[in-house]
Amino acid sequence: MDAPAVFTDTDVYQRSFDPQEYLKEFYTLNDSQGQPNTFLIQNLRSLSQMFSMDGLRGDTLIDVGCGPTIYQLLSACERFQEIIALDYTDQNRRELERWLKKEAGAFDWSPVVKYVCELEGDREKWAEKEENLRKKVKQVLKCDVTKANPVEPLSLPPADCVISTLCLEAACKDLATFRSALRNVGALVKPGGHLVMVTVLQETYYAFNKQVFSCLHLERNMVEEAVEGAGFEVKFSEAHPCLPGDVRVDCKAVLCLVARRRASVSE
Repeated sequence: MDAPAVFTDTDVYQRSFDPQEYLKEFYTLNDSQGQPNTFLIQNLRSLSQMFSMDGLRGDTLIDVGCGPTIYQLLSACERFQEIIALDYTDQNRRELERWLKKEAGAFDWSPVVKYVCELEGDREKWAEKEENLRKKVKQVLKCDVTKANPVEPLSLPPADCVISTLCLEAACKDLATFRSALRNVGALVKPGGHLVMVTVLQETYYAFNKQVFSCLHLERNMVEEAVEGAGFEVKFSEAHPCLPGDVRVDCKAVLCLVARRRASVSE
């Protein structure tokens, strides 16, 4: 399979991205053959590890490019009091709201929540964690990471932490746009606050439901340099190889990263 000839733009996402099909394809713990979803499981383990780090706590967490998913917030919600979820695509935000409001037909995240609770030492607390997360997500807003203020015309006070998982590489057509988007997203973090990222490396496409979406081919050093260039100091960076043979994606590795926003240019 090949990447789209032209990088997938926001209009395509708004018009044809199907969040329910996306969730069914990529966010069950086991596939239709009963094989474990190693990509998701590794990301859950990495997120649990990152949100156990010293200093990763506070009042407000902003999730940039949340999509229709909650997995990235399951460890984070124990460390922050209020969560603001941002995504460009209307149907993604609507799908997230369905789960938050316990609407009929919402995706069943309980196997994933149970797995995270098991990582944290008590599988039986999964229902409590779901309720905790639902209470803490205070706003679900539209965003565009290519804008200097991603939530314009609104404005948000700087947060203690911003998380972005599998977003910027799908939203940015080239490295210059990626670096600019990271500066825009980084400006949502208060000085001394943290940025948490999960980013695929060397991926050019991902596919589901007979559609193919573009992804910016990134190397580890490109991501780390862009994070530093956005005013952050990388505190943790770990790359995990992706299993070969998955025709739906061509990523070679996943980079998990924590960075602290410098208090000043000279820091």
